[in-house]
This record gives sequence, C-alpha cells and structure tokens, in this order.
Amino acid sequence: MQLRIRVSFMDTHDDASAAKRYEANQLFHEAYEAQLANDYERAIELYKRSIETYPTAEAHTFLGWVYSFQKRYDEAIAECLEAIRVDETLGNPYNDIGSYLLAKGDPYGSVRWFKRALLAPRYESYAFPHFNLGRVYEFRRRFLEAARHYGLALEQKPDFTEAAVALRRMQARLN
Repeated sequence: MQLRIRVSFMDTHDDASAAKRYEANQLFHEAYEAQLANDYERAIELYKRSIETYPTAEAHTFLGWVYSFQKRYDEAIAECLEAIRVDETLGNPYNDIGSYLLAKGDPYGSVRWFKRALLAPRYESYAFPHFNLGRVYEFRRRFLEAARHYGLALEQKPDFTEAAVALRRMQARLN
C-alpha cells in the first residue's frame, strides 16, 4: 500500500540535513505501517526515532494518536503540544487535543481546540473539527449550533456518514 501523508520539513540546503529529513521520513512511514497493523509498541518506537532524527509536527501528532489508541490521553496531548511547538500551522494536533479532552470527559475544554483547528492554515479536512464541535454542542443540548457544525462537516466532506446521521438527528430534534 502506498502511503500518501505529506510531512513538512523546513527547507535547508545542507546535505546532512537532507539525509536526516529523508531518514526521518522513512521512519515515519514505517511507523505508520506498524500503526495500521495495530503494532502500537513498534509504531511508538519508530515515531520516536523519526522525531529524534528530525522532528516534525506530523510525527509528534501521529505518536500522540497511537498513545490515544492506548487511552494514554495525557501523553497524547503532550505530543500534540510538541507538534504545535514545531509547526503551529498544522491543524491536526489542535483537533486531536480537543478529541482527547472529550475522551477524558472535558467537553467544555475541548471547544477552543476545535476552533483553533478550524483556523489552522494547513489542514486537509476541516470536517473533523466541525463534526467534533457538533458533538460538543449536541452534548450541551445546543441543537441548532450542533446542526450547523454537522452541516459544515458535510459541506467539507460530503461522504461523512456520521455527520449526515448526526445532522438528521438534530433536524428531527429541531422539528
């Protein structure tokens, strides 16, 4: 399977730096393959090696994602904060922090992170923070706002089945 994840690297002309970026990228892709195979310990090891070789926001974010699969939410949040420190333009770690806070039972604390994800200039799918905001507003019984965010998630990603189901649920509540 060909993996299509773009990892950003600062542009330098140093050959040694280019070699490190290449090695880090290889380790990142190996880590992702281990993650897909549910070999989380190997994925963690490889993401950490990628970060040690050449830190990227993506590697920190994905390491946090693996921690979240193990319900290690505090470590996942710490990795996302590192990702933001490395590259504040990447939207994924903001959305992920919000998701981890939701998983920890903090829907109120998660809102600002989802909103920050929506403001991030580098994000492939704004549908996810919209959907997550919809979930928070639904939980808070603010059904009109929930419906709006579920609808925005569908505008971003028309095949987002969960958002479509949630939007229909909100529409039924509002009628």
